[in-house]
Amino acid sequence: MQYLTQAAEIIDVISQLATAKTLWLDTEIAHWYTSSPKLSLIQVLAEPTDITGATAYILDVLNKPDLAKYFINQIMVNSQIAKVFHNASFDIKYLGGQLAKNVICTLQLARKISRKYLQTSNLKLKTLAVELCHFSNVDTEEQSSDWGKRPLSQKQLQYAAMDTVYLAAVHRRLLEISNPYAVDNILIPNNGLNQLNKQMENPSLSVTKVRVAFECPRLFYLNHKFADKAIFLPQNTAIGIGNPFHQLADKFVNLAIVEPEFKNLFKPATSQINIDEITSAIQQKFYQLEFFPYLQTAIQKDGSQAQALLQVWQGLQGLIKHFTQLLLVNRKYCHADKLISNTFLLTERSIEHYFNLPDGTQQKVRGEFDCLVFNFELNRLCVVEFKTYQPVDPSAQLAQVALYSYMLHQNKKVPVDSAVYCVLPEFKEYHYSWEDLENTVHQLIPHKLLQMQQWLAWKSPNSNPPPRTTQPHLCEICPQQQKCQIFFGEVISDPPQPPLEREKELINIDASTNDLKDTSKVNVQPSPNAEKIGEGLINTLQSFGVGVEYMGAAVGPSFIRVKLKPNLGVKVNTLLRLSNDLQVQLGLADKPLITPQAGYVSIDLPRPDKQVASFGNYIQLQKLSATAPIKIAIGVNLEGELIEADLSDPNTCHFLVGGTTGSGKSEFLRSLLLSLLYRYSPQHLKIALVDPKRVTFPEFERMAWLYSPVVKDSDRATELMEELVIEMESRYQQFEKASCADLTSYNQRSQKPLPRIACIFDEYADFMAEKEVRKALEQSIKRLGAMARAAGIHLIIATQRPEAGVVTPIIRSNLPGRVALRTASEADSKIVLGGTETSAAYLLGKGDLLYQLGPQLHRLQSLFAKTIQIPSI
Repeated sequence: MQYLTQAAEIIDVISQLATAKTLWLDTEIAHWYTSSPKLSLIQVLAEPTDITGATAYILDVLNKPDLAKYFINQIMVNSQIAKVFHNASFDIKYLGGQLAKNVICTLQLARKISRKYLQTSNLKLKTLAVELCHFSNVDTEEQSSDWGKRPLSQKQLQYAAMDTVYLAAVHRRLLEISNPYAVDNILIPNNGLNQLNKQMENPSLSVTKVRVAFECPRLFYLNHKFADKAIFLPQNTAIGIGNPFHQLADKFVNLAIVEPEFKNLFKPATSQINIDEITSAIQQKFYQLEFFPYLQTAIQKDGSQAQALLQVWQGLQGLIKHFTQLLLVNRKYCHADKLISNTFLLTERSIEHYFNLPDGTQQKVRGEFDCLVFNFELNRLCVVEFKTYQPVDPSAQLAQVALYSYMLHQNKKVPVDSAVYCVLPEFKEYHYSWEDLENTVHQLIPHKLLQMQQWLAWKSPNSNPPPRTTQPHLCEICPQQQKCQIFFGEVISDPPQPPLEREKELINIDASTNDLKDTSKVNVQPSPNAEKIGEGLINTLQSFGVGVEYMGAAVGPSFIRVKLKPNLGVKVNTLLRLSNDLQVQLGLADKPLITPQAGYVSIDLPRPDKQVASFGNYIQLQKLSATAPIKIAIGVNLEGELIEADLSDPNTCHFLVGGTTGSGKSEFLRSLLLSLLYRYSPQHLKIALVDPKRVTFPEFERMAWLYSPVVKDSDRATELMEELVIEMESRYQQFEKASCADLTSYNQRSQKPLPRIACIFDEYADFMAEKEVRKALEQSIKRLGAMARAAGIHLIIATQRPEAGVVTPIIRSNLPGRVALRTASEADSKIVLGGTETSAAYLLGKGDLLYQLGPQLHRLQSLFAKTIQIPSI
């Protein structure tokens, strides 16, 4: 037997048992004779042929309600596992009660056969073990033991283990005697075959099959016909890492709930918690307790798995960081002791629902989601799906998570948001609100399910087979390409082009140098499909009953802006509400941005052949004087023009920049900084850099423009800001003596002009955890924001966490310039851009940004400098 007392080892065993088809179970109860009985032991046997108890597990859960709850959620509520008890009505009172599914009671089975037929003295388990299964030396004395004391005796443990052995033997013997229908030792009632036949006639469909049907009807048909599980994966996707990732993600959630050290990390007030430190601590603890043992075991079995599991660890690090951020948000509303268990909800993950179809029939859909969390800030459940790759068809992905949310809503009777966490090659979250998802299900799913039934009814060589995919690029990565061509008797796609041919659409080869060069031009040429895309958009809107007039399309590096004028009687709000529907119907990775403009409504659609705005095509070396306006490059507009901001302008003298991981924030700051170096000499410009993550400005650490060495810690950051305040005050004293109002007029008169100073502050949130540092920085920023412009000192403060607790009203009110790259949420977008502006949450990432100039928002593409070349002096 294995007697387990530690939380980590109990969790690990439960996770293993969750894959079993049948388990034989018993419990021991402490103080059962009092008004406060407690669950003491859970005994589990997964090997029914064991007659010694050697393979039995004894889980010590006395005074460990979290472990008991975990067992209930992983085992008891899992309808795929048959749970066999002797007196089930007694045991399940302590193991989930009415939540328990697929429970088999040998006492009830024995009663149906009858004691008269069995010819036993009674129907107690020990009696049946002796008289029916011929066990000898059966211990009946330890039943009255004190199961609340610790340590337990070896005799008690042997007694507890043997109970499961007796149970398995009795169960098997009763099945043999009664001879009912049995499938994998799971008891099926007398009407079981009728029910199975009915299911065979109208088989249930999984959520995954619905997703595949959206992507390609033929792959769905082949999967169903041949019981395959093939799915579309992007090229160069690592194979075989999905299952390990999901297993380890489950282990993380389970460990987080029961590990006391995780709770202790969140006991300080949120203002005192450093997100990076706490993330690192959680990652290290999980690595030690779960990942490293998993890695060792896997490598011992197959050494070639090491590289794949390193990718799994990369994805897990991103997931843990995201989950830690969610916990920190929830900590504002929840005590640390209950924080983790109230955030990660352990519940039955297998769900099913009967959908009413347009022809009056019903279709059963079943599925199993990956994780359920609760967001206290939104006061909303969110069902989470993990992906180890980026989706090849976002509309199919939306259909999948919409189904999960809808089916869970039917069970919980509360709104349920959905999220997809794509963890590789970099973490990216797709979030969908319940309001959007419910509408998607009603509009799309019943019709699609009816189509799927019709496709499954087709038989070769009849006419009208399931149609081809509407997305030809999927054929290039189809895992069943050969089988599809043979089965449907036709070639469904042209052979994929060699990589070089595809790349020629995006790059040119300079024959004289053999160098690859970007084809990004100052004037971005419209895609040849722009008009076709606009036509498709109008047709889609007309299918929703929305009439519009096409007014042309403008093409930027990353998106196509279609200009439409609503017909008389069509309200602009009607178009604004169709964002989610257009995403689904047009198969877009992100929601289109729909914005009212003067005389038309613009709808921004992601460009299929997204281009970069190469730094070298827009910025050239210049030598500007000390009195020249100081401008920074923001990005390229739809006309291919470079948009700049003048730091000497009161409206753009200081900037707040916000953007989540993958938004291109670091590249934006690097290109902005490089645009200054290309135009202003070190005599006329000094740069102060703050880089707490030590990865944004490594190439700039030795440049001549530095005001001081690059700052990397909080104490030095505070000192730097105080030095800038002192410098500002000193300059005002010089201005007063020279009777000048600002730096420009002073430099025009002075023989020793003063250089402008630009302070670029990356990841400001990293310094907000410590109260003293936070207060000192806020006071310095307040003074500089209010007075430093005229003194020629400018602040550019960036963060990937533009939350209310980080970007406080003091910071916002003193940084008039705003640049928002893609934010993690609508709330973050509002913080950066102000008011109710949520558009930044729906940007495309990788340099797609919104620049706020007065009341207007300009959508631009940030410049991209592939290599950093510091100009020579």
